[in-house]
Amino acid sequence: MLMKRITQGYVAIVALASIVGLIYIYTVRPKSMFTTRDGVPHYTPRVINPDTGKPLDVGELIRHYRGD
Repeated sequence: MLMKRITQGYVAIVALASIVGLIYIYTVRPKSMFTTRDGVPHYTPRVINPDTGKPLDVGELIRHYRGD
């Protein structure tokens, strides 16, 4: 009986911490979630260049089409 209560308490604490963490992330955006000057999120995966098959940084792709 005691172990069941301890397990239920542990599950409740973990669930509450998860919910509080998600609410924090969506309301107070950390700096790591901001975007660059061009509107690209910092953690955007690389894209594949169809000509060479090598991965390109999205920022590099934007600079290419902008003419920088």
